[in-house]
Amino acid sequence: MELLEYIIANWDLIVVRTGQHLAIVGVAVGLAILTGVPIGIAISQNKRAAAGVLYVASIIITIPSIALFGIMIPVLSLIGQGIGYVPAVIAVLLYSQLPIIRNTYTAISNLDPALREAARGMGLTRLQRLREVELPLAIPVIMAGVRIAVVMNIGVTAIAAYIGAGGLGVFISRGISQTDPRQLITGALAVSILAVAADLALLGFQKLLTSPGLRETARAPA
Repeated sequence: MELLEYIIANWDLIVVRTGQHLAIVGVAVGLAILTGVPIGIAISQNKRAAAGVLYVASIIITIPSIALFGIMIPVLSLIGQGIGYVPAVIAVLLYSQLPIIRNTYTAISNLDPALREAARGMGLTRLQRLREVELPLAIPVIMAGVRIAVVMNIGVTAIAAYIGAGGLGVFISRGISQTDPRQLITGALAVSILAVAADLALLGFQKLLTSPGLRETARAPA
């Protein structure tokens, strides 16, 4: 009962911090898509480059989030951005690279070679094949990587409260420091609900982007 009363009394604040949370994740993952998808496409042409890029991205994602946020402070302090929104976005951007690059690389690499040959036989250039054949077929797998990045980083962004970036993690950090379970549970619930809602929204968007032929194939009985 106390938890419900706290949520109702602080609803406006919850909405504001949810907006801050989404601003960090949305910008970071958006930038990760703009960089990660081209990288994934590029490395699909070279297995050695792919191994190196994926190895580096894997190392980054193993760094504890609190440590990565901490590393950002002295580095970005050199340009006056040691705490707050900017380091949070950069950290989440780095964490988003692996699932997006890996899924893009996997999707492009595993396309049926016969499809490429058919497109080449129709006289399509490399860019036209990519735009009109390869990317439409790869969309479901690429979007799966985006969904993983978003859901994962909604949780990671809660740590950004410790470097002054705001977001729903403020409830969690204050709940811990003030030994207030109401704030702690409110923050945890809000982060979980936001992650589920974002995943469902992206799943719907993925279905919209997927070509009708692929949707029918996915629904067809085995």
